[in-house]
Amino acid sequence: MSRLDPEGVRRRERTLLGALLLSLWGPLLTGIAVLLSQSVTQLADFVRRTVELVALAVAWGVFRHVHRTQGITDERRERLERRSALGVAIALAVSGASLLLLSVARWRAFEVGGDVRLGLAVAVLGVVVNSWFWRRYGALEREQASDLIGAQRRLYRAKAAVDVVVVAALGTLWLAPEHPAAPIVDVAGSFAVALYVLWSSYRTLQDARTPRTERLPGAR
Repeated sequence: MSRLDPEGVRRRERTLLGALLLSLWGPLLTGIAVLLSQSVTQLADFVRRTVELVALAVAWGVFRHVHRTQGITDERRERLERRSALGVAIALAVSGASLLLLSVARWRAFEVGGDVRLGLAVAVLGVVVNSWFWRRYGALEREQASDLIGAQRRLYRAKAAVDVVVVAALGTLWLAPEHPAAPIVDVAGSFAVALYVLWSSYRTLQDARTPRTERLPGAR
């Protein structure tokens, strides 16, 4: 594994820190939105954003450690990055399992909730921001392969896709809350969120457990 030049290290650290800082407001605003509405999709989204925030903090901390510690070997650097990727996989798995349990618990207890506009606005912004970071991490990974950056690319791809589902579900509740299909859309949205997060966890776990030299070419 070739070493990054100082500018490459700074670009990646700035991207990781920017992603972490921009994600801080997500759980806060989504938590407020949960109190304003009774949407299971909204509650599932709050759990997801909170767990992902922890994973982002771990990734940033690991990156700083491996690139600021003097004398660290390439083997140890890759091992630590794979551990960070494992942390992302675990965070996604916990998040996905939580969402499935919440969906099942609320399936027969749906009630039309309150105002979902705040949560909808957060999800719309999430689509834009997470799509940008997905592309940004993809460009960084093409520049130089990295388990840590690759895990972040996959995480943000999942985050962007999930936010699209959340927008669709909350948009339906906002436009037609009394429609007979509203509870189906709401709970189905949370199921879709959970399944996609679990799939992303599985893919990230595969990378975290397999040294880069042993992976199939093109496996992303």
